[in-house]
Amino acid sequence: MSFQVTIKPSNHQYQAHEHETLLESALREGFALPYGCRNGACGSCKGKILEGRVDYGAYQENVLSENEKHAGMALFCTARPLTDVVIECREVGVARDIPIKTMPCRVQKMEKVSHDVMVLYLKLPANERLQFLAGQYIDILLKDGKRRSFSLANAPHDDEFLQLHIRHIPGGLFTDVVFNGMQEKTILRFEGPHGSFFLREDSDKPVIFMAGGTGFAPVKAIVEHALQAHCKREMVLYWGARSLRDLYMIDLPRQWCGEHANFAFVPVLSEPLPEDNWSGRTGLVHQAILDDFADLSGYQVYACGAPQMVEAGRQAFAARGLTTDEYFADAFTFSAA
Repeated sequence: MSFQVTIKPSNHQYQAHEHETLLESALREGFALPYGCRNGACGSCKGKILEGRVDYGAYQENVLSENEKHAGMALFCTARPLTDVVIECREVGVARDIPIKTMPCRVQKMEKVSHDVMVLYLKLPANERLQFLAGQYIDILLKDGKRRSFSLANAPHDDEFLQLHIRHIPGGLFTDVVFNGMQEKTILRFEGPHGSFFLREDSDKPVIFMAGGTGFAPVKAIVEHALQAHCKREMVLYWGARSLRDLYMIDLPRQWCGEHANFAFVPVLSEPLPEDNWSGRTGLVHQAILDDFADLSGYQVYACGAPQMVEAGRQAFAARGLTTDEYFADAFTFSAA
């Protein structure tokens, strides 16, 4: 059984399954309600039930008083609908609506997905969750006061672990540790979320994603968020790398293509190896986009990767009609020890 949830004042509507909390179902449908811990301990998700009935769930009593409940308040991270409901709360629309936190985390899992890319799965403390927009990044805080920035590769609805895609940079202060010394259960500290690289959902323009190497990480988060939210916009991903082994999760965008008619995938290799037996597109990834689109005036472009790629795309796409306010970029820079 499912129930209709209406959010005021936006009038957004979605279906919540009876076993889901109001927050879980909102995130699943792509609506960003405020939250912090997701287990009834912090009160960040507190809002008002204007109509309908809910099961308030298990929460800490000091966070939601009986007087507040009588006044219609509930914690959306624990409350489950018993009927159709109308709720009142502020929706998160832009990055400035989300608090920046400094938090510890544990390396839950390390997965080497190519010769030089490691996926870290970070587990937060039991009573904590990080709210973020798909495509944002966090700063790993090192003991000497330095920090290293990595994009979150998971979408907000899938936040049991924070997922980072880390390329090994020889001599890199942090990446050398990741590849040569780090073990599961290592404790790290981070600050975030940061960044303005996220999908502008107030537009209906078709989207072109341009990723280079591990620039795929935030694009993965954005695409998974958009697909989970039933986004109907046409989306195409151009993912550029040197050789086939550098497209370290190539099966995932291929899977999106097979499951979603509004998504397309174009892999581009600049230096394919003989053993790749590559018959696909070659050259620079931004040039592949230019080859396919004579007029970009009706599009949004999201680019993430090396600064040279990002800047080349910025200039070339502008010459094809893309306005500066429809080009969103996150340029990766690397810091050595």
